[in-house]
Amino acid sequence: MSDRVPSSVVYDVMKAHGMEHCVLPASIRGLGAHHYALGPAFTIAGHEDNSLSAHDSLLRWSELLSRVPPETVAVCQPNTHAIALMGELSARALAVKGVRGYLVDGACRDGDLVEESGLPVFCTNLTPCDIVARWTWTTLGEPVVIGGVTISESDLIVADRDGIVVVPRIMADDILAEAGAILETESEMRHAILSGMDPKEAYLKYGKF
Repeated sequence: MSDRVPSSVVYDVMKAHGMEHCVLPASIRGLGAHHYALGPAFTIAGHEDNSLSAHDSLLRWSELLSRVPPETVAVCQPNTHAIALMGELSARALAVKGVRGYLVDGACRDGDLVEESGLPVFCTNLTPCDIVARWTWTTLGEPVVIGGVTISESDLIVADRDGIVVVPRIMADDILAEAGAILETESEMRHAILSGMDPKEAYLKYGKF
């Protein structure tokens, strides 16, 4: 199976299992049109805190970056859209560690440079406002809720241009295996259509469209 499994295919499998409530809000979009992330979630929650000094807030932020494990997709519920929860240097630090992606129910900044960093980033908006003396994390690795969807540590995240799908970790291997089988069928169907097969005939043969 390809390492790049579309969110649409994963959603189709989840829907077949009666789990349609697995898609994060459409307002969370990739900074780059081709940004893609697939991996287990590392969850982050936090809030605005104006009592922090500049040093304390940056120390806490750097600690957060240090604690994001490689090969994960960081998922942040910052409980604010007014402050950027990702910028260029932070994105480069995570990319160098081998983090697979970062998604936040909130803002980022340094958009062009973050996009160049190599870290796939998904966010709701951009703002120049930073976290200095204004925000801190409260929990790491605990469940977070985004758009009514609960994301737990190690749940599978599939994020691309279409959107973001969350797969419970206990189902991840089975869902990916089924998605792989669908991709193989779609590949055969694509070839048949490009070879001139009638759409109705293609549907009756492959059961998809």
